[in-house]
Amino acid sequence: MNSAESVLYKSTMDSPVGCLTVVASDDGVRAVLWPDDDPKRVPLGDATEHNAHPIIAATVTELAEYFEGDRKVFDVPLDPMGTEFQESAWLALRSIPYGTTVSYGKQAELMGDKRKARAVGAANGRNPISIIVPCHRVVGAGGALTGFAGGIDSKAWLLDHERRVLGVGSEKLF
Repeated sequence: MNSAESVLYKSTMDSPVGCLTVVASDDGVRAVLWPDDDPKRVPLGDATEHNAHPIIAATVTELAEYFEGDRKVFDVPLDPMGTEFQESAWLALRSIPYGTTVSYGKQAELMGDKRKARAVGAANGRNPISIIVPCHRVVGAGGALTGFAGGIDSKAWLLDHERRVLGVGSEKLF
């Protein structure tokens, strides 16, 4: 189990969706945060600026590759902190293929109970590792872009980016 008391390191990187803050422990990526992220959404505590930390450096490299269209799957180790249910929701997010979307209900079904779509939505809203753990690939039942810590414009950009890289149209893919 991950330790909430781990020493944390951070660095920022420019991206097409704004300045992202990468936070890591010695065990893995703890968070990828948005420019206007609410600190209450992902409470982390203090983190020391450390651009050269190996996990931070690898994460920045992999995110840059993603934004260039050269990476579809992330390999950096992850160290998320959440409840058992949240962590199971975040694990389910990692099974959604690049360039596709699913509904909250479908994600809940993948987790074993399609009636828990709202709980899944709440867990996704607390996903600390944006982009790498792709909560942007979850949409409303009718395909609407809903709830995203980075904002709907960033969610749309990420989905459009993935579809452009794959060479597919912008039709709903769930």
